[in-house]
Amino acid sequence: MSDHMDWLLEEYRKIWNNRLLVHHNQSSEEILLEAIKRELLDENSHPRVRKNRYEKYYTAVKRIMNTHISPEAKLELIHFHIDIMEQLAGE
Repeated sequence: MSDHMDWLLEEYRKIWNNRLLVHHNQSSEEILLEAIKRELLDENSHPRVRKNRYEKYYTAVKRIMNTHISPEAKLELIHFHIDIMEQLAGE
């Protein structure tokens, strides 16, 4: 599973090639989940220009679909985005 998550994290990095994803003794899955949550909460933008999580979800899925990664990686990344959106809706 770890090798698979390492692969999926690398696929995610291809989409966001300028984004620094730091390892703080975290697994690839933890890094990926944290990165997606930050993406959906638009934490990488200045607070005055942040978009709501639904707008960010739409743009994230659109970006995933328009990138040159494998169909399997696209599907898995979209599933991660859905799972995190559901978690955020419960908060």
